[in-house]
Amino acid sequence: MKKLLSALAVLAVAFFTFSGAHAAATGKRVTVTGEIVDTWCYVTEIMYGLGTAHHQCAVWCAIGGIPVSVLGEDGNVYVVLKVEGDGTNVANPRIINIQTHKVTVDGDLYERDGVKYLIVTQVVDDKGIVNLTHEEYGIQPFGK
Repeated sequence: MKKLLSALAVLAVAFFTFSGAHAAATGKRVTVTGEIVDTWCYVTEIMYGLGTAHHQCAVWCAIGGIPVSVLGEDGNVYVVLKVEGDGTNVANPRIINIQTHKVTVDGDLYERDGVKYLIVTQVVDDKGIVNLTHEEYGIQPFGK
């Protein structure tokens, strides 16, 4: 009887784990417009993390493996997990080439514990760098 109860407990845990994982794995199709940002500098505010002032630093961070996000016009930060079918998540050449650009992307949104994750299926529009902050802040990490 003890073995049967143990087996049932294991099956119950497996069922609820699978059910929860399946529910969490369902993405929602979204379109997001915003600036591609270096997540480390943006979240920690260790440096001024936006626009032209931060472009070179953002490229270095992305190449070094720091996650890249879209700072949406809606005020949300969307951590980019993948871009346009590319299997490279760290130092992704596609995302490095659009660092600090204002973009509109289509993708699948996943949320867990208040964090928004985005798998970008298409960069619909790329306006380039439009947030001209270097005149005010200098070029980071050097500053004025």
